[in-house]
Amino acid sequence: MDASSTVKALGALSQISRLEAFRLLVRSGSGGMAAGEIARALEVPHNTMSSHLSVLVNAGLISSRRESRSIIYSIDFAGTRDLLSFLMEDCCRGRPELCAPVLDSVLSGCCAASNSNGDKQ
Repeated sequence: MDASSTVKALGALSQISRLEAFRLLVRSGSGGMAAGEIARALEVPHNTMSSHLSVLVNAGLISSRRESRSIIYSIDFAGTRDLLSFLMEDCCRGRPELCAPVLDSVLSGCCAASNSNGDKQ
């Protein structure tokens, strides 16, 4: 991930409804949630939530897929990993291994949730 993509991702997360939707999708794991479910859970009008979800998709933080008549949104684990890695890559004066436990603890939970076998990716 480069600086421009990072700014785009952070900008997408800088709005409270988008941040809450992102965190909700992190908790939902790889199965994701239908757009209507997300809107109801966060008490945001459907059309407004649709716009917020589009911003998150465009930022590479979530992805969507069609299932029957529903659009299912789920966390984009690769995009999220890239963002966190970029933010931490210059950690500890060029010694990223000192910060690796922080990144590992965050990513171990999300990666385990993203894999139905329970194996970390």
